Formats: sequence, C-alpha cells, structure tokens
Amino acid sequence: MPWLILVVAGLFEVVWAIGLKYTDGFTKLWPTVGTVTAMVISILLLGFAMKTLPVGTAYAVWTGIGAVGTVTLGMILLGEPATVARIICILLIVSGIVGLKIFSPG
Repeated sequence: MPWLILVVAGLFEVVWAIGLKYTDGFTKLWPTVGTVTAMVISILLLGFAMKTLPVGTAYAVWTGIGAVGTVTLGMILLGEPATVARIICILLIVSGIVGLKIFSPG
C-alpha cells in the first residue's frame, strides 16, 4: 500500500508542476487553487508513504515520477521538444525508479 500511495503522490506532483505553468505567476485564481491543492495532497501522501518506506527511496521515486510525468506532459501539452536524447533520459529515470522499487524494502 505505501508504494501505491507514493505513486499517487508522484502523480499529484505532476499535476502541480504542470499547474504552475497555468497559474501565470499565481495571477489566475482557479489554476492557482488547483495547483496549491495538488501540492498539499502530494506532500501529505509523500509523508504517509514515508511512514513505511525509506526516506531516500520514497523521495527519489516521488521526484522521479514528477520529473518523468512533467517532461512527458510538457512535450504533449506544451509543445516542448521530444528529441531522442530527451526520451532516452526519461527512460533512464524510469529505470532508476523501477530499480529503487525492486531493490528497496517495503
């Protein structure tokens, strides 16, 4: 269960990271409300996951999910470049996340 909570926390990290783009410097009310809400949920869920999982593993996986999701959505939603090099780097991050899951307790 802590791994599922951690994955959901990572997904909320993606939401708030992408949401930051839509807040326009926190000048748009509803995107700001959604972004701050996603931030709070993400941190709370990360904290719950860390009750069981090692802190280094949980934090690395959380940020990895956030990075992969944010870069991917940046390419899909925001027209950021989807070069071979960027995709290879994303796959390296994913392999690190999988490796931490395989070789970590919990």
